[in-house]
Amino acid sequence: MSELLLVGGRPWGHTGTADIHVSDGVIVGIGAGTGSPAAERMDVTGKLVLPGLVDAHTHLDKTLYGREWVPHSAGDTLGDRIGNERRRRGALGLPDVDAMTALLETMVVNGTTHVRTHTDIDPEVGTTHVDAVREAVGRLDGRVDVTQVAFPQHGLLTNPGTADLLEQALSRGVEAIGGIDPAGVDGDPVRHLDIVFGLAGRYGAFVDIHLHDGGTLGAWELGLIAERTAATGLGGRVAVSHAYALGQVDAAHQARLADRLAAAGVTITTAAVYDFPVPPVRMLTEAGVNVATGHDGIRDLWGPYGTGDMLDRAHHVAYRSLFRRDDDIELALRAATHGGAAALGLTGYGLAEGAAADLVVVDAATPAAAVVTRPPRDLVLKAGRVVARAGTLT
Repeated sequence: MSELLLVGGRPWGHTGTADIHVSDGVIVGIGAGTGSPAAERMDVTGKLVLPGLVDAHTHLDKTLYGREWVPHSAGDTLGDRIGNERRRRGALGLPDVDAMTALLETMVVNGTTHVRTHTDIDPEVGTTHVDAVREAVGRLDGRVDVTQVAFPQHGLLTNPGTADLLEQALSRGVEAIGGIDPAGVDGDPVRHLDIVFGLAGRYGAFVDIHLHDGGTLGAWELGLIAERTAATGLGGRVAVSHAYALGQVDAAHQARLADRLAAAGVTITTAAVYDFPVPPVRMLTEAGVNVATGHDGIRDLWGPYGTGDMLDRAHHVAYRSLFRRDDDIELALRAATHGGAAALGLTGYGLAEGAAADLVVVDAATPAAAVVTRPPRDLVLKAGRVVARAGTLT
């Protein structure tokens, strides 16, 4: 039995300082006097302890992280970026297992313990990207958990053969089924959702749909997704990523959609990228909608940005949301922790007895200060194992 005692930290959501007793990868006690003489003691006096950070939306198979600089060559439209990647990925050797490994190592050092990655599936590459992601994850030797979304980046209905490949990926253990702009890309939202939700039901998979369609069209699609989620009983297992329309329609329309999404159990995941509309995080949270966040692309053919640091991403979400008060800034941190955990269906997550000991220790006065200042991660634990210390993988 391995035991560890973090002494004198300030666990987020708890009052004052407390010791955290970890045994066999699980938190077994939080409070003064917890622990046992056999436990290895680690002094974190006065430091903030957060649950492991969760990147609920990224694209590992696209990354060029750690490689020589590749100048961005795509135009500004969605179609430009899709086409540019499709043309160049082969010549650049994507997916690159070494680049994915380097990115995952950076994520771990920065406190990420869970990742959901959208993996391209199409007739040109089949399901080969799934295997490449699994190889990279294997190199991390349990330091991070990664689940994949079988993602039809180039369209589902408009790219014949893709639906069969998505099913093949699910049959091989991929955890979620994706979709992309059922109206804007595929032109038939009903058939698109029939396939996505049908496969989810058949394989017990999660659903995560990219929705870039804006305005009233995107809002209508959000309603369709909420309706389909409720009808199929998949509440708590469905996410809509980006959901730009929520940041574009008027407040009354936002409120109506929020009520429908909350009732159906649909997560909204935002990366707050570039100048694209950001869903109203505070309003959605107050309405009972789960909100998660992630990086989207990191150093890839879609754009040269991204750090692999989820405190940095929470900072970006808070900034784009015009959050200034501590309680508002904490909403962005919650999206990068508990919101992501809920989107991924994690059980036993958080700073509570019985939860997995996925922990991040930082020197910050408050959770909001951690988001704003993004201090170094002094200590990162994954299932009770020290996986990073002072910016170095262990």
